[in-house]
Amino acid sequence: MLHILYLVHDLTDPAVRRRISMLHAGGALVTLAGFTRGQVKVARIDNIEPVNLGHTSDGKFAQRLLAVGRALCKLSSTLRNVAKPDVIIARNLEMLALANRASTLGDWNAPIVYECLDIHRMLLRQDIIGRCLRFAERLLARRARLLITSSPAFVDNYFTPFNVLDMPVMLLENKVFRPTASPDQMSQPIATTTPWKIGWFGALRCRRSLELLADFTRRSKGQVEVILRGRPAYSEFDNFDRFVAEEPYLHFYGPYKNPEELAAIYSEVHFSWTIDFFEAGQNSDWLLPNRLYEGCLYGAVPIGLAGTQTSRFLQERNIGFSLHEPTVDALVSLFGQLDEKSFLQAQSNVTAQPREGWECTEKDCRSFVDHLRQLAGSTDKRAIRKIAA
Repeated sequence: MLHILYLVHDLTDPAVRRRISMLHAGGALVTLAGFTRGQVKVARIDNIEPVNLGHTSDGKFAQRLLAVGRALCKLSSTLRNVAKPDVIIARNLEMLALANRASTLGDWNAPIVYECLDIHRMLLRQDIIGRCLRFAERLLARRARLLITSSPAFVDNYFTPFNVLDMPVMLLENKVFRPTASPDQMSQPIATTTPWKIGWFGALRCRRSLELLADFTRRSKGQVEVILRGRPAYSEFDNFDRFVAEEPYLHFYGPYKNPEELAAIYSEVHFSWTIDFFEAGQNSDWLLPNRLYEGCLYGAVPIGLAGTQTSRFLQERNIGFSLHEPTVDALVSLFGQLDEKSFLQAQSNVTAQPREGWECTEKDCRSFVDHLRQLAGSTDKRAIRKIAA
């Protein structure tokens, strides 16, 4: 059985559990090691007891670097009880440094896979800091044999023009994976009556989205409400909880279990908010977020922003709505044209799409692990380029 050492920067990230579930479903044995984040205590993840590499803080880049440095110094002892892996996957740049060190332990010499699902704004700076970080990324990625990323725009706008990495690329979209769900499990569509409800679920980190939705719902005078669920990045807001509590048409219901509760929470909303201004013009314009796939799988109509990769994705499939500008007026115009008939047509356009566009199957997982197995058994980068194309 293929043994994978998975190094992650945030053990509390729900996407980590999804990736591990996919690897398990594909027939791999996984050892998980990573950093804890915030005050969340990490228990077993998909029946794995993770190896704790230390603690990091959200939004504190220098502290994260120090934590990685400490983990590097004691990595051999931290991983002393870990069996030799066939492949090491490093999720994010700082974990790539640890993967390089781990690959030299004992007789491991395991090939490294670089999983990069976001391009941090510091990597895009044109000053000495940005150049140094890109140089470090090139240096650390020299031993990597494969890049996993979730949006083609990351390749088109960063990896290719910046000439950062020379390795095969595997596009692994942020599709929903439900290992225990039956293939025909779906949510019941929400009754098409006002107030219209917009769901903004997942990592809540965009202050501009929060303020825009608050202004719009107040202007709509209760005709539109916003349901928020997930994990707020409190470092990005002045006071998230107080702000939401004072808004009459915003409702925050806390975290949820992913994927177990996705059907239930998306059945409560008409629309899925897929817009993100957190790193506007850069990462936010290039990503294809988890909530895009989750919402469409369960019949929520996505709302995107023109000029972004998400908007292009929607246009290619003739689904959802794209705002021409991120303003209250644009939202007022969109909802002013909506009635039950037009909503049902928009929802029908979403539900008519093939479900494999939103959902990862066990067959996909087996194919993913097979790629990694071939990587472990090959010393030729060109062979991997063929299977990852």
